[in-house]
Amino acid sequence: MSEPRQSPDARGIEETAAEWLIKRRDCEEWSEADQAALDVWLAQSWAHSTAFWRLEAVWGRADRLDALRQQEAPRGFAQMRRRVLPILIRAAAGVAALAVVGVPASMMLLQPELKATYTAPLGGRQTITLRDGSQIELNTNTVVRVAETSGERKVWLDKGEAYFTVKHDASRPFVVIAANGRITDLGTKFFVRRDANRLEVALVEGSAQFDENLGRKTARSALLSPGDVVVATASSLSVTKQNGRVLKDKLGWRHGVLIFDNTPLVEVAAEFNRYNRTKLVVEGDAAAETGIGGTFPANDVAAFTRVAQGVLGLKVKNNGTDFVISQ
Repeated sequence: MSEPRQSPDARGIEETAAEWLIKRRDCEEWSEADQAALDVWLAQSWAHSTAFWRLEAVWGRADRLDALRQQEAPRGFAQMRRRVLPILIRAAAGVAALAVVGVPASMMLLQPELKATYTAPLGGRQTITLRDGSQIELNTNTVVRVAETSGERKVWLDKGEAYFTVKHDASRPFVVIAANGRITDLGTKFFVRRDANRLEVALVEGSAQFDENLGRKTARSALLSPGDVVVATASSLSVTKQNGRVLKDKLGWRHGVLIFDNTPLVEVAAEFNRYNRTKLVVEGDAAAETGIGGTFPANDVAAFTRVAQGVLGLKVKNNGTDFVISQ
């Protein structure tokens, strides 16, 4: 799918945001690549993300638009764009005008307060506490964006992994958007991990709603209970049940450790490499399949290699920038 045209002026930004929104909500061919391109455009400036959020809120509340897109959807994107785009932008402009004349925030349809972008560096962690007491713990190499309004709390997990402890408020839904997934809190503790081609959501406590592929008519959904783990890729969605110990081990990073239970060395290496500039490289199938068990400091690659060499009898070569492990 081709990307919307881009323009640096305010009107052009509104039009580009509207085209993105129409494509995402009503085009059957919306893909993971399209979502990635949208994420890039949103991250380019606050003007882009503000325009998109404003239009998204208008879309969600305008009955006229809802009826119009139902009427036009079967006729294709080009016709729908010609009909919906001008109405969508005029509606958004009207909402913006309300803010100018001083209408109280509680009466506005949208206008999110942009809290900030938060990051945790490679090997680092950070805890964010929102005004309502909800907390977001960021794992290594993670980026989130947070917006709060009187009617909603919204978090975008742009990359990495985060653990959420949410203060439930039915009047202010807590929504997490990551890749092509949307998680809505129903009184919950959960974590979300976003890798290049894979999204994992695990519910620790409470309940949450998982919806796949924002805005797509063929989206799949799941209501999660404690122990449920969702794994979503571009072509599949699975929900499995895992016990509390397994989930606790997955969250070892909150205490600065990685916990393995007969985990293949190749997976162990990949996990360590998420936290460290000095990488582990595994050579040979025999070494790659070696099972590893134990608890290790996430930021101490050298300590792990000493165990691999001294306890498991594997060969370790230090190349200066990485450790090569072989049978």
